This record gives sequence, structure tokens and C-alpha cells, in this order.
Amino acid sequence: MKLQTLAEERLIYKTRAGVELWLKAHKIKKYTINEDLTVDVDRDVEIKNKHLLFLPVRFGVVTGNFSIIKCSLYSLEGAPREVGGDFYCYENQLTSLEGAPREVGGNFSCMENQITSLEGAPREVGGGFYCSNNLLTSLKGAPREVGGNFYSFRNKLTSLKGAPREVGGDFYCDDNQLTSLEGGPREVSGNFDCYGNKFISEPDHSHIKIGGVFKWE
Repeated sequence: MKLQTLAEERLIYKTRAGVELWLKAHKIKKYTINEDLTVDVDRDVEIKNKHLLFLPVRFGVVTGNFSIIKCSLYSLEGAPREVGGDFYCYENQLTSLEGAPREVGGNFSCMENQITSLEGAPREVGGGFYCSNNLLTSLKGAPREVGGNFYSFRNKLTSLKGAPREVGGDFYCDDNQLTSLEGGPREVSGNFDCYGNKFISEPDHSHIKIGGVFKWE
């Protein structure tokens, strides 16, 4: 019954009138509905505390921030392909980042979900990247460059392989199950925190250029 309801709801929003109805219901303004029914928005989009499960319309380019928080989302299908500001999808039911934007000019936060892989994450993030409080065992699929902080604490990481090459702010990987820092970033402009892992002694970090303070215990 639930699947039938979801299928019916998807069908409703496959028309221009249906898409417009959904946008107005969620108070989204300054939008353009394209011929393929994707939606571009020239301002912020904020959807919070809704029981959506999925995005029934497909967004294209959002020039401002895009926030879909505490909406019980199981999938990022329909999320914008490009976000000029921040992208927030924290506190949902996501298990993957498939469907996430390819470009994010500001911060990207997917904290407090049930994500097991970063595959599908943006390749570059202009601000910080926040994936803490998930179920990650590796950082494979993470952006190659992050302009701000990179937070991956409180996961189940056993390796840093796949971490960004360069992090413009702080790098936090504390409270995981790491035994070494192999595969970590080459350069971190800020602090590097890795306490609360399974190190017997101070882990080798000679291969990482750290601009701030290194903390392992």
C-alpha cells in the first residue's frame, strides 16, 4: 500500500501543474520550470520537518542554499545538480549520497543519517564537508578538494583512504576505529584531530602537511 501511494504521488508531479502545486505548497519562490520539468530556483530553498521520504520534483540549479532537513528522506533523487550556496540534508534516513549535487559552492552536510558510503558526493566543495554521525567504514567517494573543514567523526572508519587531498580548514576523524592515518589528506590548513581511535602510540603523520595543531589523544 505504501509503495502504491509513493508511485501515485510520483505520477502526480510529472506534469507542470503538479510540479507548480508542490512548489507553492512548500513556499518555494523565484523558480523556473524547464521543459523537462526540472526546477531552477534563484534563491534559497528550505524544507524542514516534513514527512517526504523522497523529492517528488527534480531540481536543476539552485543559486542559494538548499536545505532538506528532518524530512525522513531515504533518497536524494531529485536534489539539485548544482547549488551555489550550502547543501544540507542532515537528520534524515539516507543510506547513500547517490543523487547529491555535483557542485556545491558552500558547505555540504549529510550528518546524522545512516550513510554507509560517500559515493555520489560532490567532487569539489567550496566550503566545509560534514559527514559525521553516520555508518561509514571508509572515505572512498569523498570530494577531492574541500575549501573549508572536513568532519568525519563518530563513524566506523577503519581507513582514511579516499580522504580529500587538500582540506582548507580543520580535519576531524575522531571517535572511529582507525589504527593508522594512511590514506589521509596530503595537506590540512587547520587542525587535525584523530583522538578516540585505536592508536597504541602517536600515529605517523609525517606525510601530512598540517597548518594547525595535531591531536591524537
